[in-house]
Amino acid sequence: MTLGMIPVPAKALTTCVIVTLAIAMFGALGQIVVHDIIPTFFSPEASGKSLHDMGSQREGMGEPADPPSSEGRGDLFSDLTVKADPPAEPFYKGEQFVWLLKWTHIHLFGMNMIFIFLGVITFMLDIGSRFRTWLIVVPFIGVLIDILAMWLKGYVSPVFFWLHIPGGGAFGLVFVYVSLRALREMWFTSVPPESI
Repeated sequence: MTLGMIPVPAKALTTCVIVTLAIAMFGALGQIVVHDIIPTFFSPEASGKSLHDMGSQREGMGEPADPPSSEGRGDLFSDLTVKADPPAEPFYKGEQFVWLLKWTHIHLFGMNMIFIFLGVITFMLDIGSRFRTWLIVVPFIGVLIDILAMWLKGYVSPVFFWLHIPGGGAFGLVFVYVSLRALREMWFTSVPPESI
């Protein structure tokens, strides 16, 4: 059974799932633009504003001013210097580890649920079995690469931020392809009556 053969209520449900997930994906893309791309390429430092001014603004928000660094440049160009002071507590009790653990487990559950739904839709596409299998597997690999980038960025080097591009690109491209293909097969492709 393919998507073109399912009854209209099932097509409506599948369409609603695709549209809702698409809205969530656009929200995630907006967050990436606001949190990473704009601060990286359009920071006050890039426009000529001094980092000291940014530190003064942060003091007014109850945060201490930091010494000049790549603060405000976003994750893409984070400071690569290593501090010589040994940590006061084990890394697994540190704030960064706890934050990464919370962030990654929530995203692993959430992103994987998205691609479980998308995998069911992909399973019913009218395409070859091998291609369908790749469309099901690749988003999960992309999610793992994206999550791995967070840990490598936090504990090895900020340069690993660039792994978000192949990771997010893999699941993003598959999502777009499967969504458009599914909508076309359900609503814009006629199915011969004898196959229903």
